[in-house]
Amino acid sequence: MKILYLSCHEILEYDEISILTELGHEVFSPEGAYMNPQSGGGKRPAIPNAQYNDHLSSVALQCSRANLHPILVDWADIIIYMHITGENWIKSNWSKTKHKPNIFRSIGQNTRHVEKELAPLVMEGLKIIRYSPNEESIPEYCGSDVLIRFYKSPEEFRGWTGEEASILNVSQSMKDRDKFLNYNLFEEVTGGFPRKILGPSNENFGEQWGGLVDYESLKDHYRKHRVYFYTGTQPASYTLNFIEAWMTGTPIVAIGPKHTNSIFPEQKTYEIPDLITNEVDGFWSDDPQKLKDYVSILLNDYSVAKQIGEAGRKRAIQVFSKEVVKEQWRSYLSQFEKK
Repeated sequence: MKILYLSCHEILEYDEISILTELGHEVFSPEGAYMNPQSGGGKRPAIPNAQYNDHLSSVALQCSRANLHPILVDWADIIIYMHITGENWIKSNWSKTKHKPNIFRSIGQNTRHVEKELAPLVMEGLKIIRYSPNEESIPEYCGSDVLIRFYKSPEEFRGWTGEEASILNVSQSMKDRDKFLNYNLFEEVTGGFPRKILGPSNENFGEQWGGLVDYESLKDHYRKHRVYFYTGTQPASYTLNFIEAWMTGTPIVAIGPKHTNSIFPEQKTYEIPDLITNEVDGFWSDDPQKLKDYVSILLNDYSVAKQIGEAGRKRAIQVFSKEVVKEQWRSYLSQFEKK
Protein backbone atom coordinates (compact mmCIF):
# COMPACT_ATOMS: atom_id res chain seq x y z
CA MET A 1 0.00 0.00 0.00
CA LYS A 2 0.93 3.65 -0.32
CA ILE A 3 1.15 5.26 3.10
CA LEU A 4 1.31 9.01 3.67
CA TYR A 5 3.04 9.32 7.05
CA LEU A 6 2.95 12.69 8.83
CA SER A 7 5.67 12.75 11.47
CA CYS A 8 6.51 14.95 14.45
CA HIS A 9 9.41 12.88 15.86
CA GLU A 10 12.49 12.04 13.80
CA ILE A 11 13.56 8.85 15.59
CA LEU A 12 10.07 7.36 15.70
CA GLU A 13 9.71 8.31 12.05
CA TYR A 14 12.85 6.32 11.25
CA ASP A 15 11.64 3.29 13.21
CA GLU A 16 8.15 3.20 11.76
CA ILE A 17 9.02 4.00 8.15
CA SER A 18 11.66 1.26 8.40
CA ILE A 19 9.22 -1.37 9.61
CA LEU A 20 6.45 -0.34 7.20
CA THR A 21 8.92 -0.47 4.31
CA GLU A 22 10.05 -3.95 5.37
CA LEU A 23 6.40 -5.01 5.24
CA GLY A 24 6.34 -4.03 1.57
CA HIS A 25 4.57 -0.67 1.78
CA GLU A 26 5.62 2.49 -0.02
CA VAL A 27 5.86 5.28 2.53
CA PHE A 28 6.17 9.02 1.99
CA SER A 29 6.75 11.51 4.82
CA PRO A 30 6.03 15.13 3.79
CA GLU A 31 8.17 17.64 5.70
CA GLY A 32 9.60 14.77 7.73
CA ALA A 33 13.25 14.01 8.39
CA TYR A 34 12.86 11.03 6.06
CA MET A 35 11.13 12.72 3.15
CA ASN A 36 14.21 11.34 1.38
CA PRO A 37 14.77 8.05 3.22
CA GLN A 38 17.95 7.33 1.29
CA SER A 39 19.74 10.32 2.80
CA GLY A 40 19.10 9.62 6.47
CA GLY A 41 17.51 12.00 8.94
CA GLY A 42 20.57 13.14 10.84
CA LYS A 43 20.10 11.27 14.12
CA ARG A 44 19.57 7.95 12.37
CA PRO A 45 20.94 6.37 9.18
CA ALA A 46 19.28 6.00 5.81
CA ILE A 47 16.46 3.47 5.53
CA PRO A 48 17.41 0.48 3.37
CA ASN A 49 15.07 -0.28 0.46
CA ALA A 50 12.85 2.74 1.13
CA GLN A 51 12.10 4.60 -2.08
CA TYR A 52 12.73 8.28 -2.72
CA ASN A 53 9.81 9.82 -4.61
CA ASP A 54 11.13 12.92 -6.36
CA HIS A 55 7.70 13.95 -7.66
CA LEU A 56 5.99 13.76 -4.26
CA SER A 57 8.90 15.58 -2.66
CA SER A 58 8.53 18.49 -5.09
CA VAL A 59 4.78 18.59 -4.39
CA ALA A 60 5.39 18.53 -0.63
CA LEU A 61 7.50 21.66 -0.92
CA GLN A 62 4.39 23.49 -2.12
CA CYS A 63 2.28 22.71 0.95
CA SER A 64 2.48 21.85 4.66
CA ARG A 65 1.40 18.97 6.83
CA ALA A 66 -1.49 21.15 8.01
CA ASN A 67 -2.65 21.77 4.44
CA LEU A 68 -1.85 18.72 2.31
CA HIS A 69 -1.70 19.11 -1.44
CA PRO A 70 -4.45 17.13 -3.24
CA ILE A 71 -1.78 15.21 -5.19
CA LEU A 72 -0.42 13.77 -1.93
CA VAL A 73 -3.90 12.79 -0.77
CA ASP A 74 -4.77 11.20 -4.13
CA TRP A 75 -1.51 9.21 -4.06
CA ALA A 76 -2.10 7.68 -0.63
CA ASP A 77 -4.09 4.58 0.20
CA ILE A 78 -4.02 5.44 3.89
CA ILE A 79 -2.82 8.41 5.94
CA ILE A 80 -1.07 8.01 9.30
CA TYR A 81 -0.64 10.96 11.65
CA MET A 82 2.06 10.60 14.28
CA HIS A 83 0.42 12.46 17.16
CA ILE A 84 -0.72 16.06 16.65
CA THR A 85 1.26 19.13 17.54
CA GLY A 86 -0.16 22.54 18.46
CA GLU A 87 -1.66 22.49 14.98
CA ASN A 88 -4.14 19.66 14.51
CA TRP A 89 -3.09 18.27 11.13
CA ILE A 90 -5.91 15.73 11.10
CA LYS A 91 -8.63 18.31 11.62
CA SER A 92 -7.22 20.82 9.15
CA ASN A 93 -7.01 18.17 6.41
CA TRP A 94 -10.16 16.24 7.30
CA SER A 95 -12.44 17.59 4.58
CA LYS A 96 -10.05 16.47 1.84
CA THR A 97 -8.89 13.16 3.42
CA LYS A 98 -11.90 11.68 5.22
CA HIS A 99 -12.84 9.51 2.24
CA LYS A 100 -9.67 7.51 2.92
CA PRO A 101 -8.52 5.63 6.04
CA ASN A 102 -7.05 8.16 8.47
CA ILE A 103 -5.07 6.80 11.43
CA PHE A 104 -3.86 8.62 14.54
CA ARG A 105 -0.72 7.04 16.00
CA SER A 106 -0.21 7.91 19.68
CA ILE A 107 3.33 8.48 20.97
CA GLY A 108 2.80 8.96 24.69
CA GLN A 109 1.91 12.66 24.71
CA ASN A 110 -1.86 12.45 24.86
CA THR A 111 -3.70 14.45 27.51
CA ARG A 112 -7.34 15.33 28.08
CA HIS A 113 -6.96 18.13 25.51
CA VAL A 114 -5.72 15.79 22.79
CA GLU A 115 -8.46 13.23 23.50
CA LYS A 116 -11.10 15.97 23.19
CA GLU A 117 -9.56 17.09 19.88
CA LEU A 118 -9.71 13.54 18.52
CA ALA A 119 -13.16 12.52 19.76
CA PRO A 120 -15.31 14.22 17.04
CA LEU A 121 -13.03 12.81 14.33
CA VAL A 122 -13.27 9.31 15.80
CA MET A 123 -17.06 9.63 15.50
CA GLU A 124 -16.52 10.36 11.79
CA GLY A 125 -14.23 7.40 11.16
CA LEU A 126 -10.73 8.26 12.44
CA LYS A 127 -8.83 5.15 13.54
CA ILE A 128 -6.60 5.11 16.64
CA ILE A 129 -3.39 3.14 17.17
CA ARG A 130 -2.36 3.28 20.83
CA TYR A 131 1.18 2.75 22.03
CA SER A 132 0.30 1.78 25.62
CA PRO A 133 -2.76 0.26 27.33
CA ASN A 134 -2.33 2.78 30.15
CA GLU A 135 -3.63 5.52 27.86
CA GLU A 136 -7.07 4.33 28.89
CA SER A 137 -6.53 6.32 32.11
CA ILE A 138 -6.50 9.64 30.23
CA PRO A 139 -9.62 11.70 30.99
CA GLU A 140 -12.09 11.72 28.08
CA TYR A 141 -10.23 8.80 26.46
CA CYS A 142 -11.74 8.42 23.00
CA GLY A 143 -11.00 4.77 22.30
CA SER A 144 -8.58 2.51 20.45
CA ASP A 145 -8.58 0.28 17.42
CA VAL A 146 -5.36 -1.55 18.20
CA LEU A 147 -2.32 -1.53 20.50
CA ILE A 148 1.02 -1.35 18.66
CA ARG A 149 4.04 -0.57 20.80
CA PHE A 150 7.26 1.14 19.82
CA TYR A 151 10.06 -1.30 19.08
CA LYS A 152 13.79 -1.90 18.83
CA SER A 153 15.81 -4.59 17.12
CA PRO A 154 17.41 -7.18 19.45
CA GLU A 155 20.13 -7.59 16.82
CA GLU A 156 21.11 -3.94 17.21
CA PHE A 157 20.58 -3.46 20.93
CA ARG A 158 22.56 -6.25 22.52
CA GLY A 159 25.95 -7.15 23.98
CA TRP A 160 25.92 -5.51 27.43
CA THR A 161 29.29 -5.73 29.21
CA GLY A 162 28.82 -3.25 32.06
CA GLU A 163 32.54 -2.56 32.22
CA GLU A 164 32.00 1.05 33.31
CA ALA A 165 30.75 1.14 36.92
CA SER A 166 28.73 4.25 36.18
CA ILE A 167 25.11 5.36 35.72
CA LEU A 168 23.82 6.29 32.28
CA ASN A 169 20.87 8.51 31.40
CA VAL A 170 19.78 9.71 27.96
CA SER A 171 17.56 12.81 28.05
CA GLN A 172 17.01 16.14 26.38
CA SER A 173 17.32 19.35 28.42
CA MET A 174 16.98 17.52 31.72
CA LYS A 175 17.57 20.47 34.05
CA ASP A 176 15.55 22.91 31.96
CA ARG A 177 12.59 20.55 31.64
CA ASP A 178 12.81 19.82 35.38
CA LYS A 179 9.45 18.33 36.46
CA PHE A 180 8.78 16.68 33.10
CA LEU A 181 11.94 14.59 33.59
CA ASN A 182 11.95 14.47 37.41
CA TYR A 183 15.32 16.20 37.51
CA ASN A 184 15.28 16.83 41.27
CA LEU A 185 14.72 13.15 41.98
CA PHE A 186 17.44 12.23 39.49
CA GLU A 187 19.84 14.54 41.32
CA GLU A 188 18.84 13.24 44.75
CA VAL A 189 19.37 9.61 43.79
CA THR A 190 22.35 9.71 41.42
CA GLY A 191 24.21 12.84 42.51
CA GLY A 192 26.71 10.97 44.65
CA PHE A 193 27.54 8.29 42.07
CA PRO A 194 29.62 8.33 38.88
CA ARG A 195 27.24 9.11 36.04
CA LYS A 196 27.01 10.14 32.39
CA ILE A 197 24.18 12.15 30.84
CA LEU A 198 23.78 12.06 27.06
CA GLY A 199 21.54 14.16 24.86
CA PRO A 200 21.06 17.74 23.66
CA SER A 201 21.02 20.82 25.92
CA ASN A 202 22.61 19.10 28.91
CA GLU A 203 25.80 21.14 28.90
CA ASN A 204 24.87 22.41 32.36
CA PHE A 205 25.92 19.03 33.77
CA GLY A 206 29.54 19.99 33.09
CA GLU A 207 31.97 17.07 32.86
CA GLN A 208 29.15 14.60 33.44
CA TRP A 209 27.60 15.49 30.07
CA GLY A 210 28.60 13.01 27.40
CA GLY A 211 27.58 15.28 24.54
CA LEU A 212 25.61 14.54 21.41
CA VAL A 213 26.64 11.08 20.25
CA ASP A 214 25.95 9.33 16.97
CA TYR A 215 23.78 6.21 16.69
CA GLU A 216 26.58 3.68 16.97
CA SER A 217 28.13 5.49 19.95
CA LEU A 218 24.76 5.57 21.68
CA LYS A 219 24.46 1.80 21.46
CA ASP A 220 28.00 1.46 22.78
CA HIS A 221 27.16 3.58 25.84
CA TYR A 222 24.21 1.30 26.66
CA ARG A 223 26.51 -1.72 26.41
CA LYS A 224 29.30 -0.36 28.60
CA HIS A 225 27.43 1.32 31.46
CA ARG A 226 26.60 -0.71 34.55
CA VAL A 227 23.25 0.94 35.35
CA TYR A 228 20.59 2.89 33.47
CA PHE A 229 18.60 5.26 35.69
CA TYR A 230 15.18 5.94 34.19
CA THR A 231 13.26 9.06 35.20
CA GLY A 232 10.36 8.89 32.76
CA THR A 233 9.06 11.83 30.73
CA GLN A 234 5.65 13.05 31.77
CA PRO A 235 3.09 12.09 30.55
CA ALA A 236 4.67 9.20 28.58
CA SER A 237 3.99 5.59 29.54
CA TYR A 238 7.50 4.64 28.41
CA THR A 239 10.09 6.11 26.06
CA LEU A 240 12.57 4.90 23.47
CA ASN A 241 15.57 5.21 25.78
CA PHE A 242 13.89 2.81 28.22
CA ILE A 243 13.38 0.22 25.47
CA GLU A 244 16.92 0.66 24.15
CA ALA A 245 18.57 0.19 27.54
CA TRP A 246 16.32 -2.68 28.63
CA MET A 247 16.78 -4.57 25.37
CA THR A 248 20.55 -4.06 25.42
CA GLY A 249 20.63 -5.79 28.79
CA THR A 250 21.58 -2.68 30.74
CA PRO A 251 20.17 -3.10 34.27
CA ILE A 252 17.36 -0.59 34.82
CA VAL A 253 16.60 1.36 37.97
CA ALA A 254 13.39 3.33 37.42
CA ILE A 255 11.37 5.79 39.45
CA GLY A 256 7.94 4.67 40.63
CA PRO A 257 4.50 5.98 39.67
CA LYS A 258 4.28 8.39 42.64
CA HIS A 259 6.69 10.73 40.85
CA THR A 260 5.24 10.55 37.34
CA ASN A 261 1.92 12.38 37.46
CA SER A 262 2.71 15.71 39.12
CA ILE A 263 2.03 17.64 35.90
CA PHE A 264 -0.95 15.59 34.72
CA PRO A 265 -2.44 14.22 37.98
CA GLU A 266 -5.67 13.18 36.27
CA GLN A 267 -4.02 10.39 34.30
CA LYS A 268 -1.97 7.38 35.36
CA THR A 269 -0.17 6.64 32.11
CA TYR A 270 3.30 5.65 33.44
CA GLU A 271 3.66 1.95 32.62
CA ILE A 272 7.11 0.93 33.88
CA PRO A 273 5.90 -0.78 37.10
CA ASP A 274 3.59 -2.88 34.92
CA LEU A 275 6.47 -3.88 32.63
CA ILE A 276 9.26 -4.49 35.16
CA THR A 277 8.92 -7.26 37.74
CA ASN A 278 10.75 -5.55 40.56
CA GLU A 279 14.07 -7.12 41.59
CA VAL A 280 13.69 -9.73 38.82
CA ASP A 281 14.18 -8.01 35.44
CA GLY A 282 14.81 -4.49 36.73
CA PHE A 283 14.19 -2.26 39.72
CA TRP A 284 11.69 0.46 40.51
CA SER A 285 10.60 2.30 43.61
CA ASP A 286 8.88 5.45 44.84
CA ASP A 287 11.40 5.72 47.69
CA PRO A 288 14.55 7.73 46.81
CA GLN A 289 16.63 5.86 49.38
CA LYS A 290 15.51 2.52 47.95
CA LEU A 291 16.48 3.72 44.49
CA LYS A 292 19.92 4.67 45.82
CA ASP A 293 20.27 1.22 47.35
CA TYR A 294 19.41 -0.44 44.04
CA VAL A 295 21.93 1.72 42.18
CA SER A 296 24.62 0.93 44.76
CA ILE A 297 24.01 -2.81 44.53
CA LEU A 298 24.36 -2.80 40.75
CA LEU A 299 27.46 -0.61 40.74
CA ASN A 300 29.19 -2.81 43.30
CA ASP A 301 28.02 -6.31 42.40
CA TYR A 302 28.62 -7.22 38.78
CA SER A 303 27.03 -10.66 39.11
CA VAL A 304 23.72 -9.15 40.27
CA ALA A 305 23.87 -6.57 37.48
CA LYS A 306 24.44 -9.30 34.90
CA GLN A 307 21.56 -11.39 36.21
CA ILE A 308 19.13 -8.47 36.24
CA GLY A 309 20.29 -7.27 32.83
CA GLU A 310 19.86 -10.66 31.18
CA ALA A 311 16.36 -11.05 32.62
CA GLY A 312 15.49 -7.52 31.51
CA ARG A 313 16.68 -8.14 27.96
CA LYS A 314 14.62 -11.32 27.76
CA ARG A 315 11.49 -9.48 28.88
CA ALA A 316 12.17 -6.52 26.58
CA ILE A 317 12.38 -8.83 23.58
CA GLN A 318 9.03 -10.39 24.50
CA VAL A 319 7.31 -7.00 24.60
CA PHE A 320 9.25 -4.62 22.33
CA SER A 321 11.13 -6.65 19.73
CA LYS A 322 10.97 -5.69 16.09
CA GLU A 323 9.44 -8.99 14.97
CA VAL A 324 6.65 -8.79 17.55
CA VAL A 325 5.74 -5.25 16.55
CA LYS A 326 6.12 -5.95 12.82
CA GLU A 327 3.48 -8.66 13.11
CA GLN A 328 1.18 -6.24 14.94
CA TRP A 329 1.51 -3.74 12.07
CA ARG A 330 1.04 -6.49 9.47
CA SER A 331 -2.12 -7.78 11.08
CA TYR A 332 -3.68 -4.35 11.58
CA LEU A 333 -2.94 -2.91 8.13
CA SER A 334 -4.18 -6.02 6.32
CA GLN A 335 -7.77 -4.78 6.68
CA PHE A 336 -6.99 -1.81 4.42
CA GLU A 337 -5.39 -3.80 1.59
CA LYS A 338 -7.27 -3.83 -1.67
CA LYS A 339 -8.71 -7.25 -2.41
